[in-house]
Amino acid sequence: MASETKVTYATLSADDAEMHREFDGAIAMVRRELGRTTPLYIGAGTRTAATTTTSTNPADTRVVVANVAAGTVEDVNDAVAAARQAFPAWRAKPWTERAAILGKAAAEVRRRRYELSAWLIFEMGKNRLEALGEVEELADLIDYYVDQMRDNDGYLRPMASLGPQDTNTSVLRPFGVWGVIAPWNFPYALLGAPIAAALITGNTVVAKPSSDTPLSGVLTAEIFRNAGLPPGVLNLLTGSGRVVGKALVEHPELDGITFTGSYEVGFRDLYQAFAVRYPKPCIVEMGGKNPAIVMDSADLERAVTGVFRSAFGMNGHKCSACSRVYVHRAVADEFLERLIKRTEEARIGDPLERGVFLGPLATASSLADYEKYVALARASGVIRTGGQRAAGAGLDHGHFVKPTIVTGLPHDHELMRQELFVPILAIQPVGDFEEAMVRANDTDFGLTAGIFTGKKAEIDGFLERIEAGVVYVNRAAGATTGAWPGVQPFGGWKASGSSGKNIGGLYTLPTYLREQSRTVVA
Repeated sequence: MASETKVTYATLSADDAEMHREFDGAIAMVRRELGRTTPLYIGAGTRTAATTTTSTNPADTRVVVANVAAGTVEDVNDAVAAARQAFPAWRAKPWTERAAILGKAAAEVRRRRYELSAWLIFEMGKNRLEALGEVEELADLIDYYVDQMRDNDGYLRPMASLGPQDTNTSVLRPFGVWGVIAPWNFPYALLGAPIAAALITGNTVVAKPSSDTPLSGVLTAEIFRNAGLPPGVLNLLTGSGRVVGKALVEHPELDGITFTGSYEVGFRDLYQAFAVRYPKPCIVEMGGKNPAIVMDSADLERAVTGVFRSAFGMNGHKCSACSRVYVHRAVADEFLERLIKRTEEARIGDPLERGVFLGPLATASSLADYEKYVALARASGVIRTGGQRAAGAGLDHGHFVKPTIVTGLPHDHELMRQELFVPILAIQPVGDFEEAMVRANDTDFGLTAGIFTGKKAEIDGFLERIEAGVVYVNRAAGATTGAWPGVQPFGGWKASGSSGKNIGGLYTLPTYLREQSRTVVA
């Protein structure tokens, strides 16, 4: 019988023996299927491509995970046309029937959670807990959106009347064909969640996973389609961003889009260019430069645990990763000493193995970024631990590095202001709460933030003044990371997001809908 252990991003450990037996079996099964070839999903069926690209294992780049179809501009045009043709019937289907289909998809995600997690470890390099957490999150996101549709009765609300003969109604209705472009760091959750949001609200979808983790996207699409979606309602195109992504963004028949990725691409290349003839919804979820504040009254063990998990969990490959710490001078030395010890004790290795905390960096470009940023840190600050490749048995053919802590950087240094997306953490001392708050808010980003303090006045001041969409107080499970659907809606302010509404929250679905006011006179 499968383990019932539920892993979230707040899970500090999981020694469930049955869970790991399930993992071992799934990993063995996936090993036998490595190198599979995947198609495109357009309309009612699949389509082979003239060319393919390889997805490789970042822990051992000699291992081919999958050979993935490379879509073309023609494929994009066909997929959008299929979604356009399917839209009227899908829109007309009662939301309860759409919900039933998505409920089947969520159930299938849970049934296959160890298999999906194993594929993710091979393709992206997450450890067992992080991989299982993402798969569980995808299922919870689908179910949460179904629940939100149910709780809001399909977003149809009666309005007031001006006379006895008129009936007035407000109804939220779908836009049409919705595009989804997903990142490589959460290839299940950040592809599947906007797909689910768009589908439950009556839109049809053309989705593109990251070219660094394409197989995870293919598996996600398979689950949705196998749950009973009519032909053309969900189309999935793998391929490069320069070809498939560009053609999708620029397609005149696309009615809305959700993009998760960098600020440079999300804002400059997409948000500013998406609406041509008239405004269209463009949901862009971008990066963060997330601060944690540690005050002199903080529980230091809790603060060290929370910062360590947020800075180095998943190798810093989270837009919510803790990138800056502002620690009160009275406790700065002790905090730093404890954090360095905790960091150096972290186990680095093959993420397929039980007990590994840090696997490889997910991509070759991430490795290049790490080496570039370490050189900048060494030139302008002091590297207190890390700052080099991780070597040893089993590590020579992967993108393994040591988590890095740097001090002494000027406040305006690019490493203090630029999102890094690798395991590098900068620490600066501050004299008081006011200085910490000014430093924390001095960024174009506004995604996540955290504080550790024993003083209520500082908690209240932090919550009132911090400029971020997701905030945490005294959280050992993650100083700036660990949001969960229906618990901590996830989204950013300022340069971190466009909609002002968060993923997995009370106001997500209305961003995929437009209001229609209806008056009927008897």
